Amino acid sequence: MLILNSGGTFNKRYNPISGELEVPYDNYALEHILDSVASKYDLAGVVYKDSLEMDVDDRKMLASIIMESKDDTFILVHGTDTMHMSAEFLSEVFEDRKIIITGAMNPFEIDKIEASLNLGMAIGFAKAVKEYGVYICMNGYVEPWNKLEKNRVLGKFEIVE
Repeated sequence: MLILNSGGTFNKRYNPISGELEVPYDNYALEHILDSVASKYDLAGVVYKDSLEMDVDDRKMLASIIMESKDDTFILVHGTDTMHMSAEFLSEVFEDRKIIITGAMNPFEIDKIEASLNLGMAIGFAKAVKEYGVYICMNGYVEPWNKLEKNRVLGKFEIVE
């Protein structure tokens, strides 16, 4: 299993100089969470962007990394605003991989529980599910990418029919 970090709110930290939340060029949040588990996982930082800044080239780069990897199971930490777009893109590319996309509505720096829960659920699901596919893991749900969507009004992910 390979965990890929593409940034997003999950990773954001407060910059006291600019006064803004920024996506840093590191894997601090993921490393901090993974340090608390007994198993070791491969982790690679790949994009380090707010998902609103991600474009098709970023998605192609993610697909290329997944394609070239020896692994068949991936956790992708991604911003929630365009998570669905990346999930759709990856689902069109891969039929022989398990890709679980997760993120957080609040930065790990602010709410360690939500980010940790989402990552933990994604890892557990990746180990348990047998079927290849692209899944989204958010707010206590893990579903095929086209069955779970962000409700921007309520600020949470919900099942869609």
